[in-house]
Amino acid sequence: MHRINTYRKLLSATAQTDLAQLKTNYRNLIKEWHPDKIVDDEERKAIAEVKSKEIIAGYHFLVSIAPETKAQNLEEYMKVTATSFVDDFVYKKQNLHITFQDGSTYEYLGVPKGIYQKMVNSPTVTRFAKRHIYTSYTYRKVGKETAE
Repeated sequence: MHRINTYRKLLSATAQTDLAQLKTNYRNLIKEWHPDKIVDDEERKAIAEVKSKEIIAGYHFLVSIAPETKAQNLEEYMKVTATSFVDDFVYKKQNLHITFQDGSTYEYLGVPKGIYQKMVNSPTVTRFAKRHIYTSYTYRKVGKETAE
């Protein structure tokens, strides 16, 4: 949740900011902090490079958890969580990454350590996740492995 608040503050966004406004805020910040705009000051250019990367990462992160994005991908998410078993999971700093057997990976934000421990100790991880994780926490798709 800390990451959400940090990126929202960086991009002057709130939970109610829509994608169009978020994109406008992003573009304005990138115009201001783009390293190519700085010509004669190497130190300021280095700061601008770091800041612009942070702005880009924040924008992509906020787009991935935006209500519009979630609504657009809801059908796929419901299909994955209803039909695919948990293949692997990793927990770090209240972020739970779950990889499903179909190769999809989702990140769940703000998952308390106690809930994670209950999931680990559950006789069926997939059933526990269906009941207590999938619809209870902010999530975003972080990848899908493809079979080669």
